[in-house]
Amino acid sequence: MAVSPPSIALPSKRRLQAVGAAVTELFPSAQEPLATPPPGSGLKPVLGNYGFPFLGHLVAAIADPLEFARERYERYGPVSWAGGVGFRVVAVMGPQALEAVWVNRDKAFSSTRGWQPVIGPFFDRGIMLLDFEEHRDHRRIMQQAFTRGCLNGYLRLMTPVIDDALASWQPRRDFPLYPMVKHLLLDLAAQVFVGVELGPEADRLADDFNDTVRGGQAAIRANVPGGVWARGLRARKRLERYFFDLLPERQRGSGSDLFSVLARSETEDGLRFADRDVVNHMIFMLMAAHDTSTIALSMLTYELGRNPHWQNLLREESLAHPVDTPDLAGLEGFPLLDQAFDEILRMYAPAGTLFRQAIADTEILGFHIPRGAQIALALHASMRLADWWPDPDTFDPGRFSEPANRDALHRYAFAPFGGGVHKCIGQHFAGMTVKTIVHRMLRRFEWTVDPAYTVPLTWGTGPMPADNLPITVRTR
Repeated sequence: MAVSPPSIALPSKRRLQAVGAAVTELFPSAQEPLATPPPGSGLKPVLGNYGFPFLGHLVAAIADPLEFARERYERYGPVSWAGGVGFRVVAVMGPQALEAVWVNRDKAFSSTRGWQPVIGPFFDRGIMLLDFEEHRDHRRIMQQAFTRGCLNGYLRLMTPVIDDALASWQPRRDFPLYPMVKHLLLDLAAQVFVGVELGPEADRLADDFNDTVRGGQAAIRANVPGGVWARGLRARKRLERYFFDLLPERQRGSGSDLFSVLARSETEDGLRFADRDVVNHMIFMLMAAHDTSTIALSMLTYELGRNPHWQNLLREESLAHPVDTPDLAGLEGFPLLDQAFDEILRMYAPAGTLFRQAIADTEILGFHIPRGAQIALALHASMRLADWWPDPDTFDPGRFSEPANRDALHRYAFAPFGGGVHKCIGQHFAGMTVKTIVHRMLRRFEWTVDPAYTVPLTWGTGPMPADNLPITVRTR
């Protein structure tokens, strides 16, 4: 569960690439150290360059973020820095470098400070934005809402929403998959997270949620009347009032939606959330779970449409199970679906970039990281490196078929949900949501993608469709 830099659509990727190449040629920026290591430390300086004055490498990174990251990795290795919009950001790539930050042995990396300039005003004090002992205590309480029993309860709430949504889909050529998936998962969030029946109230909730998310991804990050940032701040306030008003009822009730469970959660030693904590966590989890699941479901459907062999194999597996809506135990009997889901997380990491800030001088793999350095953990690019993944840009769920293949990898070569104490608490919720919907889709529909079509990607929480992702859908 995580978000990344501002969401910027790419209507003309070739033009952006050409501009990026021209800027790089005009302002090549000689390699230089981020900071000088302390004398006698034996540490190496982090190398990189700023790029174009003020903008830095922003244009090249927007034009093709994956190739930009891989090119920097080839040039500088797993730890480098680059300039962008007045900042110098340290990029961390590859499993060893990611592990060093996630393990955080000297507690020198702060998630709170890393995320604050990115999404802090909109998702303040969400679980991902907390640090150290406070994060540990909040996570212990929150874990009560993600037990196996609770997950099965959420799964039961999902069933009618999924049924109604898929029944409303009108199979056709150029079916707009991405907005349909987004709408389905917003309906699921209203029902399963908040316990709100579909209708005007759920629609208002969805509108405020969307404005809050867009605020956190605004390119112009200033409270200008009528701007995306300003709308997001107002929507955040409305969400706060909404959840505060409902909270007493949920604390007294016995509902099985996430909001109700979270409002009543208590550890064995009596730790509970304050009212404001419940509200902050609900607003954050709405964003984190919805956006990441939307990316994973959309891109899995897309790749199965491009790879009919795998779609047919998954459909055969799905049809072999007599249960239309399996529970958690039943979902464990879909090994091919598991492999396809893992492969889509590898290729299109929904939490594409995570952020930290160094709050003390420290090191990553022997590179000196000065206090105050902003750190970007490049999950998406790290899981598309040929060093660990043969043919990294090819959809091949079979690479996850043998446990020995996974065991041979570094433990963080595949880490779509992060690692360390901040590893996504909702990973099992996300997995059961996507796999349940795909199971139902396989039994109801067949779909293809035009061979001449390649989905254009933009960047939000991770790599996501910049268009409606048109596919051809037929009823089976």
